[in-house]
Amino acid sequence: MKERLLELQKNCYVPYSNYPVSAIVVCKDGATFSGVNVENASYGATICAERVAITSAIAAGYKKGDFKEIHIMAKNIAMPCFICRQLLEEFFELTAEIVCYDKEGEFKVFTKKDLCPYPFGSDDLQ
Repeated sequence: MKERLLELQKNCYVPYSNYPVSAIVVCKDGATFSGVNVENASYGATICAERVAITSAIAAGYKKGDFKEIHIMAKNIAMPCFICRQLLEEFFELTAEIVCYDKEGEFKVFTKKDLCPYPFGSDDLQ
């Protein structure tokens, strides 16, 4: 997985931060979807690699509960931002693994519960 993540780093569009991030979502059926961060001069229009990978899977027909894990690579072992964590909360199960790599291939494994201990979800909208 780390080799694929490293290869994806070449596709990142990061002229402002120079902070490439790549991600690969693995679905329960073994299908994978890739994403890279795409920056924009209007910073709020920037999209994270994790969201690109997750929404690509959704566009291909995958649904909530179909996701097994996500692998993320940055220069250092970095955590998903809180917008990405909210998307993880929506589509991944509590025990799903989030594997965060640095460019050297070192990694740490977390569960969604580790990263989202107090989630905001559909129950909060009642």
